[in-house]
Amino acid sequence: MKKIVASKFGLFFLLLILFGINFFASDFHSRFDLTQEKRYTLSKATGQVLKNLNDIAYIDVFLKGDFPAGFKKLSKSTEEFLQLLKAENSSKIQYRFILADEEIPNANGKRYADTLIALGAYSINLTVQIKEGQKQQIVFPVALIHYGDKEALVNLYSGSTRIITQQEINGAEALMEYQFIKTLDELINPSRPLVAYSIGNGEPTGPETYDLQQTLSKNYKLFTLNIDSQKFISDTFSALIIVKPSKPFNDQEKLKIDQFVMHGGKVLLFIDQLYAEQDSLRFKSQLIAYDRGLNLEDLLFRYGVRINPDLVMDLQCDYMKFIVGGTAANPQEEYLHWNYYPLFSSDNNHSINRNLGLVEGRFTNSIDTVKALGIRKTILLRSSSNSRIISTPAKISLNENRNVPQDELFKQSNIPVAVLLEGHFSSLYKNRVGKAERDSLKDYGMPFYDSSEKDNKVIVVSDGDMVLNDFSQKYGPLPMGLNISTIDNPQHNYQFANREFLMNCIEYLTDKPGIIEMRNKNIVLRLLDSKKVKEQKTSWQFINIGLPVLLIIFLGLVYQQLRKRKYTRS
Repeated sequence: MKKIVASKFGLFFLLLILFGINFFASDFHSRFDLTQEKRYTLSKATGQVLKNLNDIAYIDVFLKGDFPAGFKKLSKSTEEFLQLLKAENSSKIQYRFILADEEIPNANGKRYADTLIALGAYSINLTVQIKEGQKQQIVFPVALIHYGDKEALVNLYSGSTRIITQQEINGAEALMEYQFIKTLDELINPSRPLVAYSIGNGEPTGPETYDLQQTLSKNYKLFTLNIDSQKFISDTFSALIIVKPSKPFNDQEKLKIDQFVMHGGKVLLFIDQLYAEQDSLRFKSQLIAYDRGLNLEDLLFRYGVRINPDLVMDLQCDYMKFIVGGTAANPQEEYLHWNYYPLFSSDNNHSINRNLGLVEGRFTNSIDTVKALGIRKTILLRSSSNSRIISTPAKISLNENRNVPQDELFKQSNIPVAVLLEGHFSSLYKNRVGKAERDSLKDYGMPFYDSSEKDNKVIVVSDGDMVLNDFSQKYGPLPMGLNISTIDNPQHNYQFANREFLMNCIEYLTDKPGIIEMRNKNIVLRLLDSKKVKEQKTSWQFINIGLPVLLIIFLGLVYQQLRKRKYTRS
């Protein structure tokens, strides 16, 4: 090496070597993810989606500004993830962070926030502490992807509360890859699956379905389907949704649903087994919940579940506004817990409920799983550890909230209310359909199947109101999961994760398995043990501060002694 440097062309060779090292380092590089949960490792599905980019994806993230610590952490995590995407395909990924209040160039004073609201983004109103006191700040925890002539929103934080917790940040970080890649894949492949919304058995079709229709129409082609008037349910539909039917199903209708499942169609049911409506309590202080008689018991039993004619009550529940005193002209109102509006949690045991917030139910029934050969059952939602069941005839009274609920009555726990069924389903009508009917079905192009040929999926939820929205003359249709009774009270006004639960169910039933499995990613929250920190504070301070200083002094003394011996001998 010394000869090369000392030669006539030494400097040239040295510069050439440095140039070559830099060139190969820029094009060929690698990294190692040593985290236990592989936080910085992208999935194979992500790599495939990035390879399929034919145009540049421009990503605008609206998490720029002086935010509280939680949103600063979310902003930093988003930037780190986008750096991973850019490292995977640097020529096709471009991103920037923007203030939502900034004006869009050449848009006549229009702000980015106006565009986000028009696209359906929901903002969070924060109270930020500054030197002069406090100020209100609107945060849009979203990103906007531009790809070709299309654009789509990416939701970075599903909560709507002003206070973001570390657990929620971890949940948002775990879902970040799924949210971005799902949106990119939809932009690359704009074809949308066909989804049928069942009508004809008293299913709601009015303003209470507004959010359901708007939410599903963004990613799916949504059709209404009257099962009774159709000869069969076409297998061109990826999924059939049945929401809160109020009229009984006859055998012909059940046969069509059954054969749709046998031919590979997915079914999502939100069923109210009992008639119990909050509106009825406006006119009288109590009501008796009774069985709707939907005649679906045998079909669901064959698939592995039973919806019970009862109601789930829970101490973990939403609020309702009650009149607790005053006069007719000047009533005294108060927000009290309403145990018939339970808030359901999940075990994070599936991609559907992974990192999912609380889901609000209304007059929900319990579900039992029953033996069904070849069917795997996964509980998606369940009650808290302080719940109970009241059986029919169930008397519901507003006077129940005059006194604090007796906690000793709420001894049951983990009551299932949503179940995923997977496997080879057996037809309810096996050995019950005659030759004439079989021939008729065959002529229609839907031959009768005794069982499903491949693994299939059915999701049963024992609450029809879970995916419906409230509506008022003042506010119009509200988002699902938002209680109109608490809309005017900021302390209790919260949008629960009903919409996310619905979308997760539909995505799991219809979407690509590689992308939906990204929801299984989990980032472990590793908190310091505060007790150990307090007890071992001095020891760790010495190890981290004092020990390195002493080690340097020791090595310096050893070095000086070695030098002294060396030069003393010489």
